[in-house]
Amino acid sequence: MKIPVHFYSYFKDITGCTDTVIELPEGGDIAQLLAAACLRFPKLHSMGNSTLIAVGVNYQPKSYVLKEGDRVSLFPPVQGG
Repeated sequence: MKIPVHFYSYFKDITGCTDTVIELPEGGDIAQLLAAACLRFPKLHSMGNSTLIAVGVNYQPKSYVLKEGDRVSLFPPVQGG
């Protein structure tokens, strides 16, 4: 299945794009999607433990099983002050 992935904030800078499509087998989860994204965009690897992940408008854990039609958004950690 093909999962559209949108990058926010400085993730756009380190990937060089605002979005991409990652192909996963049926039953693939967010952890597999992140692994595939890190292979394509190695600079994402260092952000793996702190990346915020949303499917649609809801944040999801890495164990979330993706379905055809899901849209994933990846956000860097939020900072404030």
